Amino acid sequence: MRNSKLFVAAVLVSLATMAFAQTEPQVSVKSAPGKISMTGTVKTSSTVVGIEPSTRTVWLKDSKGKVVQVVVGEEARNFDQLKLGDMVTAEYSQAVTVTLKKGGAPLAVTESQSLERAPMGAKPGGTASREMTVMANVTAVNHQTGSMTLKGPQGNSVDLVVQDPEQLKLIRKGDQLEVLYNEAVAISVEPQAK
Repeated sequence: MRNSKLFVAAVLVSLATMAFAQTEPQVSVKSAPGKISMTGTVKTSSTVVGIEPSTRTVWLKDSKGKVVQVVVGEEARNFDQLKLGDMVTAEYSQAVTVTLKKGGAPLAVTESQSLERAPMGAKPGGTASREMTVMANVTAVNHQTGSMTLKGPQGNSVDLVVQDPEQLKLIRKGDQLEVLYNEAVAISVEPQAK
C-alpha cells in the first residue's frame, strides 16, 4: 500500500492537532512488497509565561507569540518546580507499519503503554508511549477501483484505497493485514537562560 493517502493523512492530522505544535511534521515513508512504514515527528519549544498553581494551569508562548493554556494533570510530578521563563520542549512522534500476512492468525488487538516521570525534586518532564497491534482480515479486493475491504476484530469493516497497483496485486481475499501503531511524547523543562 505504498503512499496510502489514508495512513499518511492519519499521521499528519494527528501530528498537526497537537495544541503546541510549531514545526512542520517530519514524515517519512518506506515501502517494500507487502509492507509500508510511515513515521512522523513534531518538535516544539515554548516559554512559560503564566502559572496558576491552584488549577495546575500553565500558559506557554511559542516563538511566534502564540500563547496556549495547558492544564497539567496530577500524574506530572514537580509542578511546583515550574518558574516563569522556563523553556518547555516537546517531541511527539507516531509510526504506522502495515504488513501483509498470509495464513490464518486470529483477529486481535493488543496494546501496551509506558510512562516515565521526572524524579522527585527535578523540573517536570518525562516520556509516555503507546503501542497497538491490530490484525484484520481482507474480505474483498477490487482491482478496478484500487480498493480493499478489511474486517477488524470487533467485526467492523473499512474500505481502503491502495495507491500502488503493484501492492494491490499482492493482496487477496482471505489475507490479513497486521497494523502496528506507535506513538510517543517526550517533554522536558529547562530553567530560564541567564
